[in-house]
Amino acid sequence: MTALLVSEYRKFTSTRLWWVLLIIMAVYMGMTAGGLAFSYTMSPSQSGPPMDPSRVPELVYTTAASLGYAFPALIGVLAFAGEFRHKTISPTFLATPNRTKVLLAKMVSALPMGFIYGLVGTAASVLAGAAILKLNNLDPLLGHGHTWEIIARSVLALTVWLVVGVALGALLTNQVAAIVTLLVFTQFIEPIARITLATTSWGENVAKFLPGSAGDAIAGGSLYSAMSTGTLLPMWGGVAALLGYAALFAIIGRATVLGRDIG
Repeated sequence: MTALLVSEYRKFTSTRLWWVLLIIMAVYMGMTAGGLAFSYTMSPSQSGPPMDPSRVPELVYTTAASLGYAFPALIGVLAFAGEFRHKTISPTFLATPNRTKVLLAKMVSALPMGFIYGLVGTAASVLAGAAILKLNNLDPLLGHGHTWEIIARSVLALTVWLVVGVALGALLTNQVAAIVTLLVFTQFIEPIARITLATTSWGENVAKFLPGSAGDAIAGGSLYSAMSTGTLLPMWGGVAALLGYAALFAIIGRATVLGRDIG
């Protein structure tokens, strides 16, 4: 099993795509977090009472967890979709005929790559956001233990998202379909659904179990949660919900797509 885990991890790093996306994520998250921090510093003089400074970590330092989770999820999706696209899945299954074992190995080997994405994405958000806050004479709260807890939880959320991506890739092995589905859902469908559902009592209970909401619960808050009146699950509930999606995708993928003959 160890050899299989090492082999699957090497597949994540065998192409340039993983570090190209990582750089894009870092730049995008840094710019977005910096923009949010700047907007925060402008709000006191433009829109009434200033926001509670203790909410800065929720709004700025969790930028990667709330807006950038598509990046690790995308790398995870390609763990299977890429192999089907380039026809390397057949040698993989010939080397390890137990497809369940391959699926589990891909999900477990995704953890260190997810940690890298979580660390870099969160660091970019924190560095850019804290710099803007400091330049505008606002305390970036980096001396507070709660802030570092938020930062650590953001890294955890992004790590779990890569595992979810792998499981989704086992279900949607067509690379184009998988990428389009992931981006449309994470960037359009779910954000709209979360805001809309949070306007009703029954919808609020549904919204907090959506994948993005679960990720925000792990991170401890987000831009979306600050914008809506809805509540989030506790951290352990967010982890359970997001891993539940991963398990669901993996089980269905194993029973359907990965159970078929592959030419």
